[in-house]
Amino acid sequence: MSVEENNFSNYGIYTVTDLLELTLPDTEIRIERIGEKAFSYSRKNSDDEITEKIIPSNSNEIKIELTPIRPLNHPARRSDYVFLKFEKDIFLSEESAASVFVHCPIEIGLFLIHDSHKDSLDFVTCDPGKSRFGLYGSPDTGQLCKYAKVTMAKDMEDSIPYINGVLKVVIENKLSSGQSVSDVVFPITDNSIYYNDSKAMIDGIKVTLRKRAVVSIADVKPVPISTDWKKSPSFEETIQTGAMEAGLE
Repeated sequence: MSVEENNFSNYGIYTVTDLLELTLPDTEIRIERIGEKAFSYSRKNSDDEITEKIIPSNSNEIKIELTPIRPLNHPARRSDYVFLKFEKDIFLSEESAASVFVHCPIEIGLFLIHDSHKDSLDFVTCDPGKSRFGLYGSPDTGQLCKYAKVTMAKDMEDSIPYINGVLKVVIENKLSSGQSVSDVVFPITDNSIYYNDSKAMIDGIKVTLRKRAVVSIADVKPVPISTDWKKSPSFEETIQTGAMEAGLE
């Protein structure tokens, strides 16, 4: 059964006065008031592993936001970069451009809402079997990345709930010969995520293939999107790394 056919919890803000139960693929979350201005938090995953926390509060209710976040925390936080391997190579003739939509993995975050800010309470992945690392480049100087083999999407709203969001990739080939592009590497901390119900979309990227001296390089830069979907909060410190350059494969 696909995730769309299940009665899972939507993204959004929830007010907890006595009990809140949230259900995600292979994950159950329970938040309960246990006394005067105190709440308990419990999360159980598919292996029946339980994570528990106590949440003191200034009142007898709390607000929680369930939201898609960047896929950087599982199996561990090791890098701000993602390495997306396309299911099929994209070929561009010389001096041409194209755009594609791809399914980019996400994780799920829970945030405790205060008057002026939001605290990261917990984060999970609903697709743990595909949470893995990849090394882009040589073993001694390569970039460690969160790795995923990604499929193409039909449009920006064609995400798979709780598993991925849609990312628009614009590729421009300024070289004097045709090029096949098989993957892209970029710091996803430069890209915001947006949600609506159980769907997610991600700020796009633009990849420019060009020459620098005698070397062919790829510049990758974020492209913010315009949408009325709600922007997800983030608990990562954004690292201003600018454009990434990498050799073509």
